[in-house]
Amino acid sequence: MFDNIEFVNPELLVLLLLIPAIAAWFFFKKKDPYVSLKMPTLESITALSSLRGSLRKYLPLLRVLAFAALVIAVARPRQTLKEEDIKAEGIDICLVMDLSSSMLAQDFKPDRLEVSKRVASDFVAKREYDRIGLSVFSGEAFTQCPLTTDHRVVKEFLASLKCGLLEDGTAIGMGLATAVNRLKESESKSKVVILLTDGVNNAGYIKPLTAAEIAREFEVKVYTIGVGSTGDALTPVSRRSDGKYIFGLARVEIDEDLLNQIADMTGGKYFRATSAESLERIYAEIDQLEKTEIEVTSIKRYSEEFHRFALWGLILLILELFLRYTVFKTIP
Repeated sequence: MFDNIEFVNPELLVLLLLIPAIAAWFFFKKKDPYVSLKMPTLESITALSSLRGSLRKYLPLLRVLAFAALVIAVARPRQTLKEEDIKAEGIDICLVMDLSSSMLAQDFKPDRLEVSKRVASDFVAKREYDRIGLSVFSGEAFTQCPLTTDHRVVKEFLASLKCGLLEDGTAIGMGLATAVNRLKESESKSKVVILLTDGVNNAGYIKPLTAAEIAREFEVKVYTIGVGSTGDALTPVSRRSDGKYIFGLARVEIDEDLLNQIADMTGGKYFRATSAESLERIYAEIDQLEKTEIEVTSIKRYSEEFHRFALWGLILLILELFLRYTVFKTIP
């Protein structure tokens, strides 16, 4: 009953603050309205009491409740029945995430992968009307999540990403081709790939520029992001037999020329992220570059609810008057 309730005249609800004053007037008024009988002693009637006498003192409560119900009624509560029709054509976006072991480098805190996952998840949350998918790659590539408007699922897949799921390496061409394969049959006017990597292409049987040509053929725009600080970084250099990585200092190498070429060929843009803050700014810029105009038509219908409170207010008031002058009537 109280779902989606709003008041047309909410300022009248301030009258409810009079209830404590009314209660104080009933219980602390100096003049006793009843006739008193002076007696020399009350010892003979101290044990006498009746249910009728005990209940009569609660009669004013019915009047207070009636007053509260009538105040709510004049404030005019109504239930909102909202019907929203969205007329928009969103963008199809495929995120491509590098899962090579170098993404565990600790020049980002706690590491490149965790920061990339968090920032990408924040980006997904902002794209309310877009279909978003997720592809991953290292030495090979696959689609982690197909295009969907269920962004909760996309964020869950992002959160579950970790290195070591695939053969190690950096197959940029394979990652891009996998994403383009998901977008090629899309009927959206705008198709976008956001490819994030921290290395140099050294694996896979599809060359990155060949994948870029395919993306251009299907009118897929590619934004490329190189992740990694400048100089040396603490990064996995080998792996023990139990699967744990051994870290050591290694030089950060990103093929920026290649990433620039891919972006230029497809009408996108290349970005370099050297910190978590710069990566956040990059996603914010892409968010602005790929804005869509959303036309939303809202139709609202209301169900008036004041009559319920008015009816209960009148019932309580009539009940109080009836009881006062019949069952609980006093003499004189």
